[in-house]
Amino acid sequence: MSLGMINLILMLISIGGAVCLFLAFIMFLTPPQAKLDIADLEAKQVKSASSFARLKPDENLLDRVAFYVLNFFHLQAPLENICLLLGSPEKPQPVDILYYKIYAAIGLPIGLFILFGSWLVILFIPVGFYLPDLYYKAEIEKRQQDMLQNFATTVDLMALIIESGLDYMTAFERIVKIAKEKTLLEAEIEKTLNETKLGYSRREALERLAARTGVQDIRSFVGLIVQSDELGTSLVQLLRNFSMDLRFRRLNKAEKLAAQASTKMLIPLFIFIFPVVFIMMLSPMVADFMRGGMPF
Repeated sequence: MSLGMINLILMLISIGGAVCLFLAFIMFLTPPQAKLDIADLEAKQVKSASSFARLKPDENLLDRVAFYVLNFFHLQAPLENICLLLGSPEKPQPVDILYYKIYAAIGLPIGLFILFGSWLVILFIPVGFYLPDLYYKAEIEKRQQDMLQNFATTVDLMALIIESGLDYMTAFERIVKIAKEKTLLEAEIEKTLNETKLGYSRREALERLAARTGVQDIRSFVGLIVQSDELGTSLVQLLRNFSMDLRFRRLNKAEKLAAQASTKMLIPLFIFIFPVVFIMMLSPMVADFMRGGMPF
């Protein structure tokens, strides 16, 4: 058997092993399917369904691969949830995110093979498949931080409006109405108001608000309102205590980050500052030594 044939067989074995490793890796990370609750209703909107309806596995090879990956790894719910937490933008839709994941899974090994010329780069297929998730996770966290930026102020304003004798849905309307420029949080509140006008109950609309944001503080806020609505308790004091707790936790987080700053500064000091200082101090002595001796 020639050397070329042996290399071909080894290459096919390595590709098959990488594909098996990739499938095992994805199946290990794929969460089990759970029953749908109210938080999943928003993800099952018509736009998401029509998005996956674009896949035509009988007509297109890429769509066939995407359709197989979507159903084999049960990615429909996670992709819809990513799109939901991104604010349900026109672009990307869930099927677009699926395409990007497949493109990255194919493109990353090809790019590494062009650079290094080794077939071992096929082991990076799972890495490429999850690269878009890292990007969208960062975008979701950025969006959630933006919503939390003035959340405590919004809760205080809502408590003030309710204390004047209005209910919490009217308080939502006033908050949205007086806003000169709508923030992401106010835009989500406006969606909640529109959903109640379309026929959703108040509880359903609030739970859909919590599902769209994906923020634990907003989920707790929705829980307070639902509990107060069901039990008939006063909402004003609950909101004031909740706002104080938000500010207290935000202050503690800032103090914790400030305490960690000095420790984190040691890494750039050891990597960038100290070596430069040592070079500046020792380079004249090394130069004199190389010229034949020390000046003393």
